[in-house]
Amino acid sequence: MRTTDLSELAAFDAVARHRSFRRAGEERGVTASAISHAVSNLEARIGLRLLNRTTRSVSLTDAGAMLLSRLSPAFGDIGSAVDGLNQFRDTPFGKVRINAPNSIAPFVLGPVLGPLIKANPNLELEIIATDRLVDIVEDGFDAGIRLGESLRDGMTAVRIKPRLRFSVVGSPAYFEQHPIPRTPSELQGHVCIRNLYPSGVPYAWEFKHGGRTIEFNPSGPIATDDHELMVQAALAGTGLACVWENRAEREIADGRLVRCLEPWCAPEDWLHLYYPTRKYLSAGLRAVIQALRA
Repeated sequence: MRTTDLSELAAFDAVARHRSFRRAGEERGVTASAISHAVSNLEARIGLRLLNRTTRSVSLTDAGAMLLSRLSPAFGDIGSAVDGLNQFRDTPFGKVRINAPNSIAPFVLGPVLGPLIKANPNLELEIIATDRLVDIVEDGFDAGIRLGESLRDGMTAVRIKPRLRFSVVGSPAYFEQHPIPRTPSELQGHVCIRNLYPSGVPYAWEFKHGGRTIEFNPSGPIATDDHELMVQAALAGTGLACVWENRAEREIADGRLVRCLEPWCAPEDWLHLYYPTRKYLSAGLRAVIQALRA
């Protein structure tokens, strides 16, 4: 097999993992047509069809599935061997792709990005922030960030900082017209900005105090999945917002928002950075973990 065939095998491996020529091209930094051409050349050379292609989907043939099962650990070994060269460099080298929820990414990654790159100038970070639930393997990420440890099998989770919590906030103008609630039950008489998952499904505000857990389903004229928009609506005096405390800390500090129900707002579960257990741990990802670890 010619040396150039290795790039064709790598192209097939990427398409097989992503089930997409476009995503495979994005991972390898080339066009989808270049990936398709490489895979077609490979199939012509070995005389077997490896992928079933339609206008909407890509799937593996039996031959393709067998080849992928042998290639995946082999490419893992190659990646590990290449990454092992980092011991001869002063700092880690290469790209690390991370997926993180948009609503918390600034608080988790923002404080560490500058020091991390300064300490590792050859490291390249690619961060995709979205509150949509993402399959990090299918979408080609090295790691993801998520609340709690509700992860599928085959994932390793590392606890990271900071530990976040929600806060209920309103503007001074709003509280001129409404009393500050002291318990969650008193929210019944208030206008609230409703929280939505990215799917559009609303979720309850959860409170904990003295061993009690209370869920409150807010009502009000505005519903959104964007915490920044919730803060802006609260600043305008529209109603109360339940947002990540970090997102409203400047407005709370300068008095533009007033925090309420503070004894009932307990810290959330710890954040975790997670990655496939069987994936070799690159020096770059190890540096990210070290910077984020709680």
